Amino acid sequence: MNPRKLKQLKKSFRHQPLAQQKTAYIDRMTAYYQEFTEYPAIKLLISNVLLADKMLAAGDLPQQLPLLQLPDNSEDLIYQNLNQKFPKGDPVGDKLWDKLIAALPHLDHDLRYFRDYLEEHYGMWAYTPRPFISDLADFVGDRAVLEVMAGNGYISKGLRDAHKTVYATDSQTWTSENETGRHPLTAIEPLSALDAFHKYQDQVGVVVMSWSPDGLPLDWELLQAIRQANAQVDFVVIGEPHGATGSAAFWDNAEFIENADTRHLNRHYTAIDLIKDHVFLVK
Repeated sequence: MNPRKLKQLKKSFRHQPLAQQKTAYIDRMTAYYQEFTEYPAIKLLISNVLLADKMLAAGDLPQQLPLLQLPDNSEDLIYQNLNQKFPKGDPVGDKLWDKLIAALPHLDHDLRYFRDYLEEHYGMWAYTPRPFISDLADFVGDRAVLEVMAGNGYISKGLRDAHKTVYATDSQTWTSENETGRHPLTAIEPLSALDAFHKYQDQVGVVVMSWSPDGLPLDWELLQAIRQANAQVDFVVIGEPHGATGSAAFWDNAEFIENADTRHLNRHYTAIDLIKDHVFLVK
């Protein structure tokens, strides 16, 4: 697929409107769970969404997710199951077939919509599973961490729960537009990325930046500040190059470190939809 068309498709999935109230999405997913209970490959995807929502609602970090994409053979799975249960031409079987086949595109949409749901209702932009935070804590070791653009503080909370010293900061620019920063899971200092780095650069060994806003040069400004300060820090960046996050200037000028650490950090940070965000070490 043409890269430009792929980027447009990704953004269309991220910004599709949903008229229903907040609980309607999970209500629909719960209904799908009952509807597709006899189809383990489909049921697994739905149960993962429901479990992640339950954990986030409780203030916990969620589990790692599989790719939330229906199996290519979903229709075949339904046909094979119904063919074993009903004779050919049975009106009950035919009615159930029509119902399940009609539901598939709606379920497909809702699985792809999960990231939007997380953004809108939890202020979670980068899906941050607990196993990834465990890997990040291993990487941090005894060093202190500065998280910029922390949002509601999912990463900082996870690292603090792992007994790491963390300076969690966010400009809180977006609180009037969405849930980002409205329901922090941990204490967050109201500082821009640049101000936070200037304040804490001599106290930390790791800087974490997750999902810098799409198209804004905040990430590039921070990278230049880190370089100019000649700071002895590891710069951990979570995002999608030239995709859903960050500025073109940042991705054009970032120097990526590929080593055992980056492979370890990406063990449990995996794609959940069309957006291919990744964990990078940048210098």
